[in-house]
Amino acid sequence: MSDCSSSGSDEELDPEIELLDELGGTLTKWTNYIHGWQDRWIVLKGNILSYYRSADEKEFGCRGSICLGKAVITPHEFDECRFDISVNDSIWYLRAEHPLLRQQWINTIELHKAESGYGSESSLRRHGSLLSLTSAASGLSTTSASSCKKGYSLREKLAEMETFRDILCRQVDTLQKYFDNCADADSKDELHRDKVSEDEEDFPTLRPDGDYLLNNSSKEKLFPVDNLKGPLGIDFKGEAITFKATTAGILSTLSHCIDILVKREESWQRRLDKEIERRKRAEDAYKAALTELKKKPHYGGPDYEEGPNSLINEEEFFDAVEAALDKHDQIEEQSQAERSRASRQISLTPDTCSSISTQKYLTKVYRREVEENGIVLDPLKATHAVRRVTGHEVCHYFWDTAFRNDWETTVESFQVVETLSDKAVIIHQTHKRVWPASQREVLYVSVIRKILSTNENDPDTWLVCNFSVDHDGYPPSARCIRAKINVAMICQTLISPPEGDKEITRDNILCKITYVANVNPGGWAPASVLRAVAKREYPKFLKRFTSYVQEKTSGEAILF
Repeated sequence: MSDCSSSGSDEELDPEIELLDELGGTLTKWTNYIHGWQDRWIVLKGNILSYYRSADEKEFGCRGSICLGKAVITPHEFDECRFDISVNDSIWYLRAEHPLLRQQWINTIELHKAESGYGSESSLRRHGSLLSLTSAASGLSTTSASSCKKGYSLREKLAEMETFRDILCRQVDTLQKYFDNCADADSKDELHRDKVSEDEEDFPTLRPDGDYLLNNSSKEKLFPVDNLKGPLGIDFKGEAITFKATTAGILSTLSHCIDILVKREESWQRRLDKEIERRKRAEDAYKAALTELKKKPHYGGPDYEEGPNSLINEEEFFDAVEAALDKHDQIEEQSQAERSRASRQISLTPDTCSSISTQKYLTKVYRREVEENGIVLDPLKATHAVRRVTGHEVCHYFWDTAFRNDWETTVESFQVVETLSDKAVIIHQTHKRVWPASQREVLYVSVIRKILSTNENDPDTWLVCNFSVDHDGYPPSARCIRAKINVAMICQTLISPPEGDKEITRDNILCKITYVANVNPGGWAPASVLRAVAKREYPKFLKRFTSYVQEKTSGEAILF
């Protein structure tokens, strides 16, 4: 076995957690406000996370990538399938199909991030060891060269303090040795005195110098003072003088250090004041930027759109929708004016133009407020009257998909899914998105019928009924909210008999329109916003549509 494998170092990798070369899978990624959430093929290789439009398009190159070294992975607080990956100002919003799959992605990404060498335990340990060795070898604080030059006098005095400390330590050791020796000599003296008193008799004792001494003579002469000087050999007076001089030097040096600190305090205070001022300006700039961001009509990320946990409050939501609708109406009015001008110049006479342009519309809207599980389900009824067109013509243009794009300005795309008969079709229709509301789609059956009157005095009735259905070929889309509708356009033609034997012309006919709608928009749009939009848009829709029918039928034969 090689030395590397047998060293047992912290940098060894456990074979059980060895990472694969490349991992890939499908996640839903937030793209932009136009397309919303889209499926993307996500690839994790090393510490690089990349995404492609699909797995089949990998050969064309990735559409974006981020390095996980300093990435922050954040599971969403409310959405159990969503997690965000942020690196500085770049944020990826991702969603898995279910919470378990989301957790697997998070764990795998975190594992690759940890093994990439950024922020791992072994990496921190190696950096710490290097720092410790450097600090121990230098013996100096990790300050810059400029600060070392400015603080030279202070460090010089601190070095003197270190020298004085060593001298004091040696002097204390010397004095302690002197006191210990004195204590030992005193103990020996007491021991010998006790022994002499036990052997007390009246005969002479031989002295150390050869003379005889009686037991009751002076005992102080038994132990000459010279015996105490021998083992010590310490100049106590000199040590005391040196100790005093050393402490005086310490006090002088401390005084000098205090003077230096006082002189530098003003400089430090100015630095502190500048730092405080800098931080205050930074905080003010941050608050100003945040305030400016809140004033903008657009925010970044899917958190600032319609949803159960949207960060946009109801007032901001309403203002954004109203601004978008105003802009859409302005564009549509300009486009409609250009089309009308061109059409009138080609096909209409001046008298007819005057008749149409001065037409007065009377529209009344009735609405009852109904909510179910927090969703607005207000049934609506609108009545309208328009001259010079018949009920059959109004219903024909409302039902026939060949004319849908001419008058319907809210539809982005539609498709006839299935033709049930010559008067019944199934239609899939996707509406334009109005930010921050989510995009809506509807799948419905559209039927046109003529209902004969049972009373000779009452006119016949034409109606178009649109109601939602399900279809195996068009399941609900993840990027749109499937709305449910039940709508009816009911029209009757009233004829004013002409004078004499004159033929009936368009000036003699009037169409009474009753429009009823029961719509379940789904989603999480605020109720006040939905009601305000309905109040504003339904009358405009009827006026726009009936004006279109007038222009299309002008100069043509009457269709009863």
